[in-house]
Formats: sequence, C-alpha cells, structure tokens
Amino acid sequence: MSYLIDGLQYSNWSEEIFRQLRAGGVDAVHVTLVYHENFRETVANIERWNRWFERWPDLIFQGFTAADIAHARATGRTAIFFGSQNPSCIEDDIGLVEVLHRLGLRFMQLTYNNQSLLATGCYEAEDTGLTRMGREVVAEMNRIGMVVDMSHSGERSTLAALDHSTRPIAITHANPALWHPARRNKSDAVIGALAQTGGMLGFSLYPHHLKDGSACSLAEFCSMIARTAERFGTHFLGIGTDLCQNQPDSVVEWMRTGRWTKAVDYGEGSKDAPGFPAMPAWFRDNRDFGTIADGLRATGFSGTEVAAIMGGNWARFFAASFGAAGQGAEAQGKRAAE
Repeated sequence: MSYLIDGLQYSNWSEEIFRQLRAGGVDAVHVTLVYHENFRETVANIERWNRWFERWPDLIFQGFTAADIAHARATGRTAIFFGSQNPSCIEDDIGLVEVLHRLGLRFMQLTYNNQSLLATGCYEAEDTGLTRMGREVVAEMNRIGMVVDMSHSGERSTLAALDHSTRPIAITHANPALWHPARRNKSDAVIGALAQTGGMLGFSLYPHHLKDGSACSLAEFCSMIARTAERFGTHFLGIGTDLCQNQPDSVVEWMRTGRWTKAVDYGEGSKDAPGFPAMPAWFRDNRDFGTIADGLRATGFSGTEVAAIMGGNWARFFAASFGAAGQGAEAQGKRAAE
C-alpha cells in the first residue's frame, strides 16, 4: 500500500486546511508544534491541538506510532505527528525529552538557525558541532524514539549528529545546496551521509529554498529530485513541503527573531519582502500533492519510486524511528540502508 506523507508543515491550522488535507489524500503530516516556546508554552500548544482533535475527529487525529498511518488511511483521516523546530521546549532539562515524547513529540530539531544548547545553527559564523548536552540529548532521543532533525543546523553539527546518533536522523525540509545555495540547503557530504545511514531527506517547497524562488517550475523541482536520486538512490527521499499556509507575515518575524534579539531578523530572502513568499503556482496547498507525483512520473521515475518518494519512505522511517530502542522492528539499526 502506498501512502502520502508530508515531512513538515507549519500552517495556520483551520477546518479549511484539515479538509484540504483530506481532499489531497494526505495520510500523515509532521506538523511544527514549537518554534521558540518553552515547556509550558509547548503544553499550551498541545492543548490547542487537543481541542482541534476533539472538534474535527472525522478529519484528523494525533499520531503516535507508524501504525497510525495505516489507521488514518483506513478511516479516511490524516494522522498528525508533532515536532519541534527548536530545542527550547526542553529548556535545559534532559528529562523533558521523555516527557514530551510521551505527549506525542516525535521530531526535534537540535537548532533553529542560531546556536542552541545542543548544536550550531546554519546562520552562525562558527559551527562548533554538538555540545556536551547535545550529545547527551541525542542519546536520549535515540533511547526513547524521537527523531533527530537537523534541517536548520550547520554543516559540522549535522555531520556530528549523523556520526553520534545510533539511529537514523532526518532532514525534514531542505534541498541540495548545489542546486540552490540557500544557507540551510544541504551539501553533498551531508546528503551522502544521510543516504548511507538510513536517514531521510524531505524536499522543501518553501520558495527561499528553491531555484528561482516562487517562479521555480515543477519540471525543475522534479529534475532536482531526479539528480539527487541518480547520485544517492531513492530509498531515503521524501517530501517535506515546509508549507506555511495562511500564516500572517508577523509569524515570519516570530520564526526568525524569537526572543534572542530586539531587532527584526530578516533571515532568508530580501529585506524588502520579509514576509512569507508566494508558493509556486503548481503547489497552492495540500490538494496539489498529485501534481508533484505527476511531475515525478514525467521526469522518469517509476510508479514504485514515486510511491516511495511521496510517502512510502517516510512510512518506513516512522516505523524504524518512533519506538524505544530495542523494540523489534521499530529499532532498526542506523545502517539499515547499506
């Protein structure tokens, strides 16, 4: 059975978007629960999601294990898996990793652009790699079954996480830097190591990560995926749209600035247009995933390969990643792809 899974979204959630998820046939999506929030604020965000799960149980439910993907397909709903784009939610307390996992957090980025207590973000001038706490937190995430996500991390930190983690890691939303040199698009060294260790790369549709930005064509996007597959294989490739649908421009300031500066950090893109860029015309929202699948087929991918990229690879990764270490099929080793 082929699934449709999105490796990352941060939309302004509403009934409209939940219905678009269903119209697009999305079986599961990793949603950003946290950017810069502390632990108590993270719990408040979970409370808000709980109200949405209660209000629209015919459309969405919270996912905890990979089996929930099949349950979503069988019941005509979308499984929502929580993730954090910053380790602020664990504050300086490693014990909160397990607490948040029990509440449903399944992904956590070690950094969001800046230096954190765990690692270095891609916007820092010097990348010192994993910190002492970072190594301990990665080990704890490995133990309980929380995915190490290095989407916004620097090169050295990402390679260090790949080396230190005993389980495969993910880059849920980024593209190859050789295709488009955005600061957090990834080098061939990182992508190759990710492929060799059984990790996952989610190709991003966020315009700042695309060649030609909002004007990037479907053919160019799919050709980029094809070139990556030719070099490294298709077994670790997926989609991580980074869709921020219906978010106000003020949210961009929150994402980039957080609490660390009094000034506005413009981050990626032009200072003349600090808000959200327009999505490519061929991907307006969740109803357009079929367009990507059609584009991949037109580029030369087989039906089996398209199914893997559109969700099959993510489903396998979820199954290997969300269980505690040592629990059968959910604890496959990091060299599973070799």
